[in-house]
Amino acid sequence: MTHLKAFLPSFSTLLHLRFFFSVFLLPVYFFALSQVPEINWNSAILTFIIWHLLVYPASNGYNSFFDKDEGSIALIEKPPPVDKSLYYFSLTFDLIALILTLYVGWVLFFAVLIYGAFSKMYSHPSIRLKKYPFISFFIVFLFQGAFVYWSTYVSVSGMNTMYGWNLNFIIAGLICSFLIGATYPLTQVYQHEEDSKRGDKTLSLILGIRGSFYFSAVLFLLSGILLFAYWYRLDLMNNFWLFLIISGPVFILFISWFVEVYKNPDNANFKRMSRMTLLSGLLMLIYFGVLNII
Repeated sequence: MTHLKAFLPSFSTLLHLRFFFSVFLLPVYFFALSQVPEINWNSAILTFIIWHLLVYPASNGYNSFFDKDEGSIALIEKPPPVDKSLYYFSLTFDLIALILTLYVGWVLFFAVLIYGAFSKMYSHPSIRLKKYPFISFFIVFLFQGAFVYWSTYVSVSGMNTMYGWNLNFIIAGLICSFLIGATYPLTQVYQHEEDSKRGDKTLSLILGIRGSFYFSAVLFLLSGILLFAYWYRLDLMNNFWLFLIISGPVFILFISWFVEVYKNPDNANFKRMSRMTLLSGLLMLIYFGVLNII
């Protein structure tokens, strides 16, 4: 009976899987979908399910199980204690995702396999890449951005991975990585004390609170430059101006928050981080979603 209970999802398990947080990674999928000349909709639907309903929640849950956070984590102000069912569900979701990739193609199979492996190395105490600031940043930067974009594009379009690479394809993936990378240290600015206790030297901890804001600003600027280059090369500059208009409120909120933090570091807290994450995630979702319509 005890073993059976471990395979049943508790409220804590469902919360720590953080399905809603997958929404903030949806712009990468939407961007890839918008750039595919001819979409295979069966593959597109399966790819969405695999990444957003299985792989990302599995990664969230696995990370939470080993972190055992007592303080606020992404979008959960007071996380409940984790239990063993979280571990089993995370692994089960990964297994289901791998099985489903067999109906899409070998590229997505290996993409999910590699993503899952690095996700576990990121969190597991025997390796815990999370405690190395630059390695952990690079893993998030690459795998949640360009890696997902490229593998999604290939899976949805049926592109020949040996001959389909070009500069625009590479730039598009890097745009996703720089946008993801720009938000990464900001999600850590309020966790310095808890990360230090656990021995995790996060990038934000190394940069400091103000340094985290400077770093994010630089990456966001670089993502804008890459977007300009991408749309300029495609002669679709209206898409770039649309990005500036839609992302304007994010820039204003970022400056406002930074001014508050500059005056008082205590303003680098969970509530302000959540407000920033929600606004930027929503507006990026709108922007890349609109690209599929226009």
